[in-house]
Amino acid sequence: MTVSENSGTPPTHLAAYIQAVADFPSEGILFRDITPLLASPEAFHQAVDWMAEVAKAACHPQSVDVVVGIESRGFIFGTPVALALGASFVPARKPGKLPRAVRRLEYSLEYGTDALEVHTDAIKPGDRVVVVDDLVATGGTARATGELIQGLGGTWAATVALIELPALAGRKLLQEQAPLHSLLQYP
Repeated sequence: MTVSENSGTPPTHLAAYIQAVADFPSEGILFRDITPLLASPEAFHQAVDWMAEVAKAACHPQSVDVVVGIESRGFIFGTPVALALGASFVPARKPGKLPRAVRRLEYSLEYGTDALEVHTDAIKPGDRVVVVDDLVATGGTARATGELIQGLGGTWAATVALIELPALAGRKLLQEQAPLHSLLQYP
């Protein structure tokens, strides 16, 4: 585990709360379980504080208008980050989960395609938006979320994640559009 170089002053001791689970959800996968971090109010608070600080710095000197959390663990971190910043929270959801008019984007994954949706009125032209998720691997889902933001006229200022898997090159994909900030990196 390493700490992202561009992440300010991260609370690196939070790595102790991330559990590695072998062969989950399928054989050969090493899953990074965040639930021990969520079970500790102090650790969870420190992670959210760091994410909010980085999001604020990404938009400085202006404020963050909107935090978009990616379904579903991005909701866990994105909502308190939005509250800490005084920003609105927008969920990026799987298709069919939002009740009003949506903008949808299909994107490619290494094993097929997927899609995300946001309400069409959730982001206004000129809004400064930060994408929040628990983990960035290949970056495809975060990039699709950023493209939804841009399609609605928002400015995708940054992506902030608790965990990054650098070997899967998500940073390279995202950096073309907006910087990626991660608290913890696992090879």
